[in-house]
Amino acid sequence: MKRSSFITWDQLKVGLVILGALAILGVAIYKLGQAANLFSKRYELIAYLAEAGGLRAGGTVFVAGQFAGSIKAIEFLPVDNDTTRNLRVRMLVDQALQSQVRGDSRAKVRTLGLLGDKVIDISIGTPKYPPLKNGDTIAVAASLDYDAILAQAASAVTDMVGLTHDMRQITSGIVRGQGTVGQLLTNRSLYDNFVGTMSRANSMLSKFENPNGSFAKLLDDPTLYNKFVSVVTSADSMVVALNDKNGTLGKLLRDDTLYTHIVNMAAAGDSLMKALSSGNGIAARLLNDPTLYDQLTKLTSDLNAILDDVKNDPHKYLKGVVCVFRCK
Repeated sequence: MKRSSFITWDQLKVGLVILGALAILGVAIYKLGQAANLFSKRYELIAYLAEAGGLRAGGTVFVAGQFAGSIKAIEFLPVDNDTTRNLRVRMLVDQALQSQVRGDSRAKVRTLGLLGDKVIDISIGTPKYPPLKNGDTIAVAASLDYDAILAQAASAVTDMVGLTHDMRQITSGIVRGQGTVGQLLTNRSLYDNFVGTMSRANSMLSKFENPNGSFAKLLDDPTLYNKFVSVVTSADSMVVALNDKNGTLGKLLRDDTLYTHIVNMAAAGDSLMKALSSGNGIAARLLNDPTLYDQLTKLTSDLNAILDDVKNDPHKYLKGVVCVFRCK
């Protein structure tokens, strides 16, 4: 049986539906490609890392926090002494952002959120440095080590658990009446002693409030206050007198005449002492010449002997004198 060469309406409808589906699929692929920059022109940048830290090929590359490309490959380098360059990361970055990525830009591994995927974020450079070209190496900045942070957090949690355990032991000891705090909370005698102390304190306060007592007078009687004010007033008057330049005290404080006289007296005394110690006068010789001292000592001794002899036998010295007065 010979088939008809004409296309039926049913066949045409199926073909149109397929064409429509293919068109929708093409538009969706194009839009997704635009969103992921799949159709944009890219250039390659290289970064060297000590460790990948969760990065993977196909991961996202950001420039200033905005999607800019992807990680093309992560390659191991030959083992050497430089442990900071164990891995070579090849990144594909949108060509339109090449003017933003410059010589002072830094690549940093960071996490999307707290526990999200690891990505590479590139900072924007400054006009002082030229843009990086295809195949250039970008410097890597230090990034937060979340594993170390989590380890520290785990240590802090362990310390907190230990602290909670210690607090539980302390509170249980307090409840059982152990230690000073436990005794304060559970011992009735301490409470009674405290009540007694408060009673005695109240009694003492009552005595303070007695209007005839010494403390009450100190609190209520203005006599002491008035005397204190009088003392302060007298002191103020004395200060005023001291500040008066015409008064005796004021002159003593301000006038240098007395000081000058004292200085002159000291200078005169010093001159006198020098004259006595080094001069040739009688006073200096009395102080310095031992011969005169010996002669005076001998003269004194002779006079003492004569006086003693006169006392013992006065007629011997007064005989001629008595005769003279009688003869006259």
